[in-house]
Amino acid sequence: MSARDGTIGARAAILGKIRRQLGVTAEDPKRNAAVDARLTRAPKGVVPARGQLDAAGRIALFTEKMEKASASVARVTNVEAIPTAVAEYLRAHNLPAAVRMGEDALLNALPWQKTSIEVSHGASEGSDAVGLSHAVAAVAESGTLVLTSGADNPTTLNFLPATHIVAVEAAAIAGDFEAVWAQLRKRYGKGVLPRTVNMVSGPSRSADIEQKLQLGAHGPKDLHVIIVG
Repeated sequence: MSARDGTIGARAAILGKIRRQLGVTAEDPKRNAAVDARLTRAPKGVVPARGQLDAAGRIALFTEKMEKASASVARVTNVEAIPTAVAEYLRAHNLPAAVRMGEDALLNALPWQKTSIEVSHGASEGSDAVGLSHAVAAVAESGTLVLTSGADNPTTLNFLPATHIVAVEAAAIAGDFEAVWAQLRKRYGKGVLPRTVNMVSGPSRSADIEQKLQLGAHGPKDLHVIIVG
């Protein structure tokens, strides 16, 4: 028996013991109905006051939280300015004029030819210095980017390049997580969310070794956010 089989067996035994003590079964219709009802309603959790801000307040709080998490933030007035903002960041940090991105419709429609940036497409295999993504939303209360998986924005771009640049529309910055999940359910339809929803709050970091903070431990060392609008 493999270790995985042993883990599954132990979990089944524990859950079985809990059910027996509660006097219920996995086929209990009332319990199943209660679960279905909760999933259907998608009740909201408690929203802290710092998540209940106007648009300007949400942008300011998101920026503050991101910068405290060692990310950098830039503002542009419209989507057409994204290539120039990316080029300026690459030059300022002595990075190669090359980025890898997915098939995102917004990013692909931009005038990259007006810059010297070499754009490649598709999932990263780990050799790309810079990845570029388009976040579907962001959360102001925690300074968190929300990125959904798919060919438009491959998940590998979130983790493999040493530098990750993310564009997010100002209007997509919500105050709290509950609002973001409501947006995702509305956008994709309930029950058909993408395979993965990644939430990113700053560059990758770890303090596991001697309690010393190390950036880039399990992903990008640098995170740069471009807020559009």
